[in-house]
Amino acid sequence: MKRIITAVLLTLAAGTFTACDTYLDTNVNPNAPTEVPVEQRLPNALVKTANLETGALNQLGAVWTGYWAKATDGPSSTTLFRLEETYGVEAMSFDRDGHPIWEDSYTTLVNYKDIETDAAAAGDLAYVGIAQIMQGWHFMRLVDLYNNVPFSDALQGSANVTPKYEEGQAVYDGAVKLITEGIRNIKEAPALSKKPGADDVVFKGNLALWVKFANTIKLRALLRQTEIGREGYINTELEKIKQEGSGFLGIGENAYVNPGYLVTAGLQNPFWDTYYRNPVGALTAGYNTLRPTAYVVQQYQERNDPRLSKLYRSVAGAYVGVPLGATSSDFAMAKTSALLGPIENNGQPAGLLKSAQQPSVLLSSFESLFLQAEAAERGWLPGAQQLYEEAIKESFKYMGVGAGDFDAYNSQPSVNFALAPNKVERIIEQKWLALNSISSIEAWNDYRRLGFLNRLPQSLQSPTADPDFRPRRLTYRQSEVYTNGDEVARQGAIDPFRSKVFWNK
Repeated sequence: MKRIITAVLLTLAAGTFTACDTYLDTNVNPNAPTEVPVEQRLPNALVKTANLETGALNQLGAVWTGYWAKATDGPSSTTLFRLEETYGVEAMSFDRDGHPIWEDSYTTLVNYKDIETDAAAAGDLAYVGIAQIMQGWHFMRLVDLYNNVPFSDALQGSANVTPKYEEGQAVYDGAVKLITEGIRNIKEAPALSKKPGADDVVFKGNLALWVKFANTIKLRALLRQTEIGREGYINTELEKIKQEGSGFLGIGENAYVNPGYLVTAGLQNPFWDTYYRNPVGALTAGYNTLRPTAYVVQQYQERNDPRLSKLYRSVAGAYVGVPLGATSSDFAMAKTSALLGPIENNGQPAGLLKSAQQPSVLLSSFESLFLQAEAAERGWLPGAQQLYEEAIKESFKYMGVGAGDFDAYNSQPSVNFALAPNKVERIIEQKWLALNSISSIEAWNDYRRLGFLNRLPQSLQSPTADPDFRPRRLTYRQSEVYTNGDEVARQGAIDPFRSKVFWNK
């Protein structure tokens, strides 16, 4: 295990998670051995997935769904997520610190496809299944951001350098099929075939959890399509999940990624390393700049939410957020609440910042339980209220809130499920509070899908006062326009504020 962890972390330190190619990448390094065992490639691919989710995608969602603002005098106050604050979608198409979402996604997909191909040739079906599940994850994420994307023609390297785009709904359906195939391959893996162990930096070789994780991703995909009249398709896929029988990630079952982070330059947990302290203990520019919005602070306060004190530092006994996009000196660092870390928390782990070696969150138990709660409220599963309450309890546990605080919290009319005038909206409210800075991109997806949280703040840096002027999708990368321009042109004119992905009706 030590050798695998060291290899993954050295890859991180060398910066090889910055991608410059996409589905054109043949994944061949002329200076390295061409036959690398799948157990050495899997952890690298999984860490790449986690870095994308907890880095660029988390930052994008955190600004656009009202979690993050910034101190107006921070060291990075003129650069840190400035383009997100100003809704500068087309100006950047989201290349954050050398990690472009489009290119990183397709490069990582190539890695999983290579694992699938080589594992299939060797009869190692467990690896085939994991690789297929993760391809389904990434293809759906690309649709969530761009709608139509290359799918069937993608990942072919030099055999097809101009892959055709397919409609977002078709890609989603194809991704769900990939995940279903992945489940089957895991369950049919021969007893004597190679199985993941220490190289599985998510579930440590627990294939039963991989199947639950896969079903949870499928449930998320089905919920994404509740507003577009696909009841027949949804019911068919739900029946497949039921017949498979493993269920979803539940209490205490988390898809955490940890390759063995170390308190060493380039090897710390990336969120900690960016938004808290470097290996010698100095506060980072990200920490000195990042602040909660006034809106998110207000939402926790209105519900007497004990997570507030686990997330942020108080200022003279109060929690002070920043209006999104504010530039006034009233919101300087010394006057506003920063993230709470262990050093500011009497040496104890805090809500988001626990240690430099904490795992990255790919999909938490509480997100899974909120997904199940919504599905139950829609009549797909039993026990909506129980699932909702279990989700909050799991969020409390993650944030370090005592179990004894739940009853008082849940008794409030603004929290209690039975007292909610719109129970799906109540689920989404609590899910938004729980996903804060953990999986912020999912909060943005829920906002676009359902339109709840209609008081989300619009940035003061918005170019218009129109409250509906908010990003709805990303535009295609300029690199894609250069290399596959005819296919991009076939997608028509894209307005990131009016054009929508297929499930956002």
